[in-house]
Amino acid sequence: MPTSMLIFFMIVVGLPVIAGIWGNYMRQKMKLRERELEVLGAQTAEKAAQYAAQVERLEQRVRVLERIVTDRGFNLANEIDQLRGDDGAARTDH
Repeated sequence: MPTSMLIFFMIVVGLPVIAGIWGNYMRQKMKLRERELEVLGAQTAEKAAQYAAQVERLEQRVRVLERIVTDRGFNLANEIDQLRGDDGAARTDH
């Protein structure tokens, strides 16, 4: 009879205690994982903002370079025409 009482005690008291300890461990583990993901999300958002700012700066530089190239190309064509003495009437690519 004492053996069955010991088994009964283990089932009634031991299993809920073990389940409670395990549940607490899992909750703490999940909280830690959530904090890690929050930090990772913040770092990712910061990097994305940095990349977006860098892309914007590069796009501005490309726009400036395009303007320089296209403006200079048009002016160069006019200067060549002036050096030739042409009035530009023969040119059809303007």
